[in-house]
Amino acid sequence: MKSRGRAFIIIKCKKTLLNILVDMLVFRITPGKDLKNEIESIQKKNNLEAGIIIGAVGSLQKAVLRLADEEIIDIEGPLEIICANGTVSPEGIHLHLAVADKTGKMTGGHLKEGSLVNTTVELSILEYEGTFKRIMDPETGFKELVILN
Repeated sequence: MKSRGRAFIIIKCKKTLLNILVDMLVFRITPGKDLKNEIESIQKKNNLEAGIIIGAVGSLQKAVLRLADEEIIDIEGPLEIICANGTVSPEGIHLHLAVADKTGKMTGGHLKEGSLVNTTVELSILEYEGTFKRIMDPETGFKELVILN
């Protein structure tokens, strides 16, 4: 399910406030779907050259996350999504996700395949007018964001 709307963003730059009109896409991802695969599918279906994931609310059956030390962990749910933000480009998505288990213990990391939606995920993406690319950075060993206008 998808909704498209316009949103005003107010940016404070030094002493000037700028009002910028941007396109915002809102999606509902249904139970049993893989969150990462669904976001990649949304990118393809909507031909998004550059998107900024500003948030997601909902729940997961399980989360698969890569931690800062690059360890990949599976967390069994049910889990509540506490925070989610990142970028979307034709080369893939980069999403950091924080989830809480039934006791409220929070864990966060880089979203990997295998994170399954429990009841729903409501996802909001701002569409950027330029293009995002991901290019291998020899210093970090990861594909890093390059912003093209």
